[in-house]
Amino acid sequence: MSNLNQKVALVTGSSRGIGAQVAKELAKAGAKVVVNYAGSKGAADEVVNSIKSQGGDAIAIQADVSDQKQVTQLFDAAIDHYGKIDILINNAGVVLYKLIKDTSDEDLSRILDVNIKGVFNTLREAATKLANNGSIVNFSTSVNRLMLPTYGAYVATKSAVEQLTRIFAKEIGARGINVNSISPGPTNTDLFMEGKSEEVVSRLASFSAFNRIGEPVDIAKVVVFLASDEAKWVSAQNIGANGAMA
Repeated sequence: MSNLNQKVALVTGSSRGIGAQVAKELAKAGAKVVVNYAGSKGAADEVVNSIKSQGGDAIAIQADVSDQKQVTQLFDAAIDHYGKIDILINNAGVVLYKLIKDTSDEDLSRILDVNIKGVFNTLREAATKLANNGSIVNFSTSVNRLMLPTYGAYVATKSAVEQLTRIFAKEIGARGINVNSISPGPTNTDLFMEGKSEEVVSRLASFSAFNRIGEPVDIAKVVVFLASDEAKWVSAQNIGANGAMA
């Protein structure tokens, strides 16, 4: 098991779903965790309480990652509380299922602001505020490896995240910081399951070599490894966590 004792991890968008599980697994590995949320204070507090009930240390801090000023305040508040940030997990994101021809300017602006600008904002802060020898994991998607109608705007943003990952790894590597991205496949979260029939879920499960969709813990354990010292020689890479779906 990866040992993250004495490490401080900031996980964006971690009040529910995969992000919440990532926060919990990081805490199990010994990290102190900053649970970031945009609007779901109650859910974020539940994650914090869950971590504390298991003997871990966590706080919740509100910030919209698409707003640079709020991101600056997020980093400063985390450092003020814990003294440093060693690990940045860029999990916050939104999804859009629309044909390109049906995607409005408002739709496009929203997904660009959160999925690209949000990551850009945190990386810019991390450039000077993440501790030396730290780790960054950005969330992409395995849908980038497929050609699925209605995912155009979404995969455009996640492809940008993968390129930001590669470039930033080169820019910040001199400080001993490794930067990677992870691409989950279909995963059993409320957001993913919403509106999907059993037939659709079964069809997606059949794409996996294990005939199931992923669970949040499947993704979280890979993130913990990438955030650990054991993964230090892994940088500028995109890791597929999708059960051989793609």
